[in-house]
Amino acid sequence: MIVNFAERAHNHNWELDPVIRSLLDTDFYKLLMLQFIWKHYPKTRVSFSLLNRTTSVRVADMFPREELLHQMEHVRGLRFRRSELVWLAGNTFYGRRGIFEPAFLEWLERDFRLSDYELSVKDGQLDLTFDGLWTETTMWELYALSIIDELKTRAGMKKLDEFGLDILYARAKTKLWNKIERLRGVPCLAVADFGTRRRHSFLWQEYVVEAMAANLGTAFTGTSNAFLAHKHDLEAIGTNAHEIPMVLAALAADDGDDAIRASQYRVLELWQATYHGALRIMLPDTFGTTQFLGHAPDWVADWTGQRIDSKNPYVAGDEYIQWLTARGRNPQEKRLIASDALDVDDILGLHAYFGGTLASGANINDFGAAADFHDPKKWSPGRRIRFSAGWGTLLTNDFRGCDPAGGSDFDPVSLICKVSTVEGRPAVKLSDNYAKALGTPSEIERYRRVFGTAGISDLPVIT
Repeated sequence: MIVNFAERAHNHNWELDPVIRSLLDTDFYKLLMLQFIWKHYPKTRVSFSLLNRTTSVRVADMFPREELLHQMEHVRGLRFRRSELVWLAGNTFYGRRGIFEPAFLEWLERDFRLSDYELSVKDGQLDLTFDGLWTETTMWELYALSIIDELKTRAGMKKLDEFGLDILYARAKTKLWNKIERLRGVPCLAVADFGTRRRHSFLWQEYVVEAMAANLGTAFTGTSNAFLAHKHDLEAIGTNAHEIPMVLAALAADDGDDAIRASQYRVLELWQATYHGALRIMLPDTFGTTQFLGHAPDWVADWTGQRIDSKNPYVAGDEYIQWLTARGRNPQEKRLIASDALDVDDILGLHAYFGGTLASGANINDFGAAADFHDPKKWSPGRRIRFSAGWGTLLTNDFRGCDPAGGSDFDPVSLICKVSTVEGRPAVKLSDNYAKALGTPSEIERYRRVFGTAGISDLPVIT
């Protein structure tokens, strides 16, 4: 895809170019979770809240509040297109056709609606909340984050003339190509685009995805963005997220500590029943990975794999491999997905550590920024575990150092939109990183007492 980003940005009438072009412009896992919610919790009420973890950036000062309202009202007026529903109904996902039930697709076409919202500004930050049925609020997460990120990008563009914009994108394209070039030809590599929620813009994400597909071949396994997967005939990647265990734990909160602790496994029971044993990639860090694995029923080890989101991926991967071995499962048959703040060095290092057995005499420390990952002499057949990378912010929004004005307007910020209440009760996420805990202080303290703090560390939040 050849796009003159500079000319388009300089001359374009943004009114003709909404941020969200389709309700399918979201992560695939949101659609899978929406079906799960529609099936099991259609009457549950929740609220979502926006949080900017990069507190030094006053996002609300970057663009008028009215621009955000305009974009969000546009999304509320969208409906799923017939061609999109046909794709969901007839396409093969993860080797299976018919993952989405006909009744669910009929509901998407006939009854799906997005909830109302409340928006205000407090001390330079957006105070944005969505309250309503879980089925009406859950999809706002990706739409809201994508809109805010792109409005931030557009605000930065307005400060540059066409020549400045040309330099901006020339530098970004060069940076992207340098990353792709280092990944080309690496044996057994598996990388997917996970960059929707913090992308620079829709058009840039599409450009990146097409560049990856054109240059990495089978090493590029697909995209989490359902719209781009549909449009470009790519694999749609994703299963589930922290949202479901957060809600189920909050629903169990009045039944005591044991019920809260058991709810994290109830999620898995319902999920595998919903998808008939498919899509079994677990995300165990909602309340801490170490406690999750330590108390898990034996059948959890039969799941296909694990995604790492908030723990040092080397530590988390070794922990998972040791746990599988202790449970009598073969780690080489399982999948390990890293997805938190990855860049090309992380992907290559983790791939070498988990995905390929180093040949005799080769050292993992040899695989640095200047290493030759394409040298077959450094590899031998086999693997510790089937490793893949979900590449997010630093794939679709790495404009650091690209601004010809020398500013930071195009640097990514850590915006999140998470469940905050469930039927009026506070929702909590502990994660494997103290800095990523979410919830009221009193409930966080309670959950830490219930789940413990084993394996939790204090790491900087990058993206």
